[in-house]
Amino acid sequence: MRNHDNDSAVLSPHLYSLLNGTDLPDKQHVAFMLLTVTEQNWPHTAMISAGEIVALNPSTLRLGLWENTVTTRNMTRTGQAMLVVISGQAACYIRLSLMRLPDLAKAKHPRTRFEAKVAECREDIAQYADIISGVQIRLKEPETVLQRWEETIEELKS
Repeated sequence: MRNHDNDSAVLSPHLYSLLNGTDLPDKQHVAFMLLTVTEQNWPHTAMISAGEIVALNPSTLRLGLWENTVTTRNMTRTGQAMLVVISGQAACYIRLSLMRLPDLAKAKHPRTRFEAKVAECREDIAQYADIISGVQIRLKEPETVLQRWEETIEELKS
């Protein structure tokens, strides 16, 4: 794979469309990898769904993560993470600079919320092969989960 010429501190139009919090039923099978660093300086990988992240604009995202997880603690401690998105025949590596947001007192789905500024967005594209899929999931209770995602995205926007 080679580094694509679109290194920047904003999401490409394709990534913005993928992460903008709309059309969640069409995005229910997509999952992303969220990488952080532990206190022992080991890489830590978690998966995040389209219902836990929203791009407010091409340079600002919000994430709502389960409370008191290793990922949440790492992000709170370091203020950094990397989001890995496989989409549009590219592997996209998005460096995030994070700020923890106050908890929502009346959140229907309590989450630890972060605002993330895109510090770098790098896309790798292979000249010799097409990337045809990334991490995909199958929801066990799609109606319930999609409703929760819609509500979580709305809470992340506030």
